[in-house]
Amino acid sequence: MTLDVLYKDEHLIAVNKPPGLLVHRSSIAKDVSMFALQLLRDQIGKPVYPAHRLDRKTSGILLFSLDKTSDSMMQQLFAARQTEKTYVAVLRGYAPLKGEIDYPLKKESGTMQNALTRFWTIATAEVALPSGKHQTSRYSLVRAVPETGRMHQLRRHFAHILHPIIGDRPHGCNKQNKLWKQTYNMDTMLLHASKLHFRHPVSGSDVTIEAPLHPEFNRAMSILKFQSSDHRAPSASIQI
Repeated sequence: MTLDVLYKDEHLIAVNKPPGLLVHRSSIAKDVSMFALQLLRDQIGKPVYPAHRLDRKTSGILLFSLDKTSDSMMQQLFAARQTEKTYVAVLRGYAPLKGEIDYPLKKESGTMQNALTRFWTIATAEVALPSGKHQTSRYSLVRAVPETGRMHQLRRHFAHILHPIIGDRPHGCNKQNKLWKQTYNMDTMLLHASKLHFRHPVSGSDVTIEAPLHPEFNRAMSILKFQSSDHRAPSASIQI
């Protein structure tokens, strides 16, 4: 597998991680032999250091540093929330046009952490996919900005407001996930890290990196044929 490089300079490199690929080796996935870190290291022929993390099932921008000094500086930027990460996701149901989810999340240790997510609904769709007592299924395409960086924050926050991300397990809707698997042969989680903005730790210049959707997300977009919030613009003209 060759990773799609989105940005590269002498200090940093960003790739478009496909869904299902782990960032690095993990004790919870001992049977996995392919990781983004090792793939990219072998692809460019030099060590790389992950500046942040993406869930295995989440696709999109994954940033690495190319030396330990840059890595330390980027880690500090992320820790100080001096980066802005934007995601797109497909949710069950019609979500509010915009909103804030201010809901603390529990760490594995049991400690509660404050967590804040802002989101905007870009478009909605209704398809003839019976679910329970309903003859159709409704969906929302949203843009989300996590103001904090908690584990599975977007997944847990959208589940909290009863608009879970399609394809998410264990936080999502099992009925919808099963429908998508049976009807469309799709079990990809529809969450994508689409944009990353920060001030370069070495040059001081503004850096904005964008990642196109992966094929399965694009297939979902084609299935749903989203209409923008004013119901006039077809999915082909929707800007994510």
